[in-house]
Amino acid sequence: MTADVPGTLDFEKLFAARLHAARVRPYLAAALFALHPVESRRVPTMAVDRHWRCYVSPAFVARTPVEELAGVWVHEVSHLLRDHHGRSDRVALERGLTGPGERLRMNIAADCEINDDVFGEGLPRPDGVVDPGLLGLAEGELMEDYLRMFRLGPRTQHLAWLDCGSGADGLERDWDLGPDGAHGLSEQERDAVRFRVAQGITARPGSAPKSWRRWAEEAFHPPQPWRDLLGAAVRSAASGPGAGEDYSYGRPSRRSTGLPGVILPSLRRRPPRVSVVVDTSGSVSDAELGSALLEVAAIARAVGGRRDMVTVLPCDAAARIVHPLCRAEGIPLVGGGGTDLRTGFARALRARPGPDVMVVLTDGQTPWPTRRPPCRTVVGLFPRSTTRSWSEDDPDYVPETPPEWARVVIIGSTPAGR
Repeated sequence: MTADVPGTLDFEKLFAARLHAARVRPYLAAALFALHPVESRRVPTMAVDRHWRCYVSPAFVARTPVEELAGVWVHEVSHLLRDHHGRSDRVALERGLTGPGERLRMNIAADCEINDDVFGEGLPRPDGVVDPGLLGLAEGELMEDYLRMFRLGPRTQHLAWLDCGSGADGLERDWDLGPDGAHGLSEQERDAVRFRVAQGITARPGSAPKSWRRWAEEAFHPPQPWRDLLGAAVRSAASGPGAGEDYSYGRPSRRSTGLPGVILPSLRRRPPRVSVVVDTSGSVSDAELGSALLEVAAIARAVGGRRDMVTVLPCDAAARIVHPLCRAEGIPLVGGGGTDLRTGFARALRARPGPDVMVVLTDGQTPWPTRRPPCRTVVGLFPRSTTRSWSEDDPDYVPETPPEWARVVIIGSTPAGR
């Protein structure tokens, strides 16, 4: 099919633009050539679906210079590499965002994330391109952050035409060919493309912008689900040398046979005792306290389901009553004042018998013990934004980071995608 037939797609021009895009952005070449173009008169410019098909308007190709078409190729493949469709689905579920208007807002936010480094160096910037400056926002943020910074209104009404496809915002279009359509990539093939692009970026880091280098590092080392990390950290601490070990005369040591008349105890491993200190200060929200109770139940599962070996200690500036774990839902998390978890550490360590593992669930706005506790310690941190002040009374206050002797897991963290 050629441009000699009126209204048909000029594939020669389109492919020339893709070749130019690969020349000026060589680290994206594998992804650019993995996209399969599909002629469509139902898209305003070019759009992608999550199966790596690129829907192309013949009229748009006819009126657009090759160098600008190359920039659109890079733009559309950036949506797919950064998983904007999957991230849009997740943020819609988390924040209760529904309807095409919210999906348009996600498309605009996704464009703001990628357009700050698409153009320049061989790719001319088209007029009216969507970028953070158009909305009066700063560059360098993620789609999820931009979504919190603007709403649809007079400033965005001229963007109602914008449609980069379901590959940009996760909302299926009626013109999508779907998972069973021709020329779509499987999930494994899509992951393989991302891996090849990330490999190319890390092999020659000087040729890619900082945001792409950061994306490549995450592609090679994706963030793990935080609950799995927390459980693994607790199990690792509980199975370490000395944790849950004690001497018992219930089964004498074999060395007793060499000492007639003397009975020696044997070293036996028992289920580890775990003390969970929950930050109940005013800076921790009710939702985070509810999450903490879920983590307590997960911690009990991580040590073999022995709830009788797990205790919970609510603490703000003062340690509260130590609760044995029977039902996590029945534990009163009392507090609401300032934060000093050192009192919680001291109270937990005074228990007899003492804990083998301490788990601290907190937002981190606390002083920490100066000495390493005699047991292994895992800190579950509720995430906090780095763009706002930590304290209304002292805008320059920054909390101490957890000490090096603690294993730290960020609770609720998810892949950023950039």
